[in-house]
Amino acid sequence: MRNDTASTTRAPADIAPIAALFADPSRARIVSALVDRRALPASVLAAEAGVSASTASEHLGRLVEGGVLRVERSGRHRYYRLAGPDVAAAVESLAAIAPQPPVRSLRESTRAAALRRARTCYDHLAGRLGVAVTAALVEADALRRTDGATGVQRASGDRLSAPVRTHPYRLGPRAEPVFGALGVDLPAVLAARREPLRFCVDWSEQQHHLAGGLGAAVLAALVEADWVRPTGRRAVQLTDAGRDGLRERLGIDAEAQPSGAAAVAV
Repeated sequence: MRNDTASTTRAPADIAPIAALFADPSRARIVSALVDRRALPASVLAAEAGVSASTASEHLGRLVEGGVLRVERSGRHRYYRLAGPDVAAAVESLAAIAPQPPVRSLRESTRAAALRRARTCYDHLAGRLGVAVTAALVEADALRRTDGATGVQRASGDRLSAPVRTHPYRLGPRAEPVFGALGVDLPAVLAARREPLRFCVDWSEQQHHLAGGLGAAVLAALVEADWVRPTGRRAVQLTDAGRDGLRERLGIDAEAQPSGAAAVAV
């Protein structure tokens, strides 16, 4: 006689095989190079990882077999990209608990500052700007904490011990007009197959930023309106129009920098 309970109950996830894929520094650099949602050939990824073409091919094969990457063919060429947003979220979560290496050059310092200020995390907004937008959506009652508390959840001082829920917020009563003011068609996002509400713990800010289908729609709307512009791999810049628009619609206070970028005060 079949035990229906046993047939439907699953054992706890075995994280060791997937964790092992990230444990090699070269594979970690390959995956990190793809967090901005690009598809890149093996030659570029070999250069990013600082390894030979044959070594990169071996690493890429393991990452594809493990479900971290997928490969796409275009003629005789192969391009690799992340298997999906969950992989990017895993990378962001690992970065949130990983030690941050020291900056050793002016170029590294400039890039690090740009990434902390505003960047993409797969297909949604991250960094100080991403956290500020999420906080403002809570203040505007477009999002609400699921535990009924006010404000945006902050990670504890001990980064390794702070529990983080997948769904720390839900839609608030003013979600449709607030997101609509940003150019987001909320009913269309909710009707799509992709999960609309997900959140990442931002590795640089140690606070939540909005991800999922709704996070992707917000970033797409901001880019379409020219409120943010890509300035390099992952980094984005808040434009003057974006600074004014986010102040008017979400109350976000941003100071214009000499470079034209903006530092967001939260």
